[in-house]
Amino acid sequence: MKGRKGLRLMVRAHAKVNLDLRIFGTRPDGYHELRTVFQSIELHDTLLCAERPGPFTLKSRSTTIPLDHDNLVWKAAAALWRALGRAGEPTDTAVTLEKAIPMEAGLGGGSSDAAAALLAFARLWGGAPLTLLREVAGGIGADVPFFLSGGTALGLGRGEEIYPLVDLPAHWIVIVQPAYGVSTAEAYTWYDEDRVAGVKEHRELQVLPVPWPSRAAQMINDLEPPVVRRHPEISDIKDQLRAGGAVAAAMSGSGSAVFGLFRTRPLAVKLLKPLAKGGAKTLLTRTLTRAEHERRSRPVAKRP
Repeated sequence: MKGRKGLRLMVRAHAKVNLDLRIFGTRPDGYHELRTVFQSIELHDTLLCAERPGPFTLKSRSTTIPLDHDNLVWKAAAALWRALGRAGEPTDTAVTLEKAIPMEAGLGGGSSDAAAALLAFARLWGGAPLTLLREVAGGIGADVPFFLSGGTALGLGRGEEIYPLVDLPAHWIVIVQPAYGVSTAEAYTWYDEDRVAGVKEHRELQVLPVPWPSRAAQMINDLEPPVVRRHPEISDIKDQLRAGGAVAAAMSGSGSAVFGLFRTRPLAVKLLKPLAKGGAKTLLTRTLTRAEHERRSRPVAKRP
């Protein structure tokens, strides 16, 4: 750390929604074969990563996240440390995580935190090529590679194979987070259980009514039907979003968050209070282009 003692970096970890999510069976490695369309959004967590003598530490005011080796930020530190050829556990680095992205919502908060941490650690630890960061990211979690670039992108395989798409035109987004969360493991377990039980799957087609050259996103989420069967109010929230002027609405990822796309901010704002009922919370955000995501996610040096 010669010449850079006390370097402190602030980095934003942006959330995502899924404009489409299809499942094509189970892979030999036990994971599901996916085709999904990711869309990064302005909603973000914030990480402060600083050089500090001693063992690696992770702190947060949030009481709902682990602050040990189970946290994806910690996993990112350990994985990049090894990839850089360093022995033992990461050291001389302290991370403070400020959470704003709801947990168990299908918005990718933990994965985005890990990607943001990789970008910061690469700078703190003397540099690392983006190709290495992508390789390390894929080993941490299926969604993590997407957050290194953001924008609108196609995800294949487990979701870790990322192919940039033409950016979706700018939209405002209302996110409705029910009073409960749905873990990724729960959603996929319910999906598998329903398939074994022979439950007929209904795919609700919503071709995005926007001048966008890609047909990849039709607002179909194969995880939505099994989650809605356990939590039918998710379908009600979608209906209310569309009735309020959303051009499209869907559950994001494994849920439980539901989002609606709006052409104008005033139209979106009108639904924030009406949908915040029964313990549900609402958030207003907007889509980000790839260029915006990369610029906003770049680590910024902060004075001690």
